[in-house]
Amino acid sequence: MNTLSNPAPYAPPARLIHWIMAALVILVIPLGFAMMNMDSGPTQDRLFDLHRSIGFTILCLAVVRVVVRILNPPPPPPETIARSLWMVANAVHYALYALIFVMPVLGWLASNAFGSAVSIFGLFTLPNIVAKDDALADLFGAWHVRLGFLMTALVILHAGAGLWHGFVRRDGVLSRMWPGLSR
Repeated sequence: MNTLSNPAPYAPPARLIHWIMAALVILVIPLGFAMMNMDSGPTQDRLFDLHRSIGFTILCLAVVRVVVRILNPPPPPPETIARSLWMVANAVHYALYALIFVMPVLGWLASNAFGSAVSIFGLFTLPNIVAKDDALADLFGAWHVRLGFLMTALVILHAGAGLWHGFVRRDGVLSRMWPGLSR
């Protein structure tokens, strides 16, 4: 539809951390849904441990991602994108940023309130940030699940928008974040 353009790309460190986090988020979401829909037992326990470990990794990478963003500010919006569309894209980006911080913390809180320690890949255990409390476990767990659905929807919207820009509009927006590209 649009003519090809060559908007400024994101810095290589920003692209790298974006794709690492994308892979982890795309892994942790179905893992979470799977573990919640299986019978209790050793397999479910292992999936919970893996889910928590990946969640904590996402939380750590979220901090790194913010530092990378501060050190490598994003390029200006492409000239081919309407301001209203760019505002929607930014809203989705900020919501995703918020969720990559909030979701792991809620999961950590829910696990502690449930009475479970949060072991990170069997290497170390995070400190408990709340005591065992069934009501809090239900509250934190319910919000973790709700926001998991929101995260899923936003990831689908974000990926769909990227593909739309890359293959329908062909306006160069997808290539700004595509790995390995440089100017």
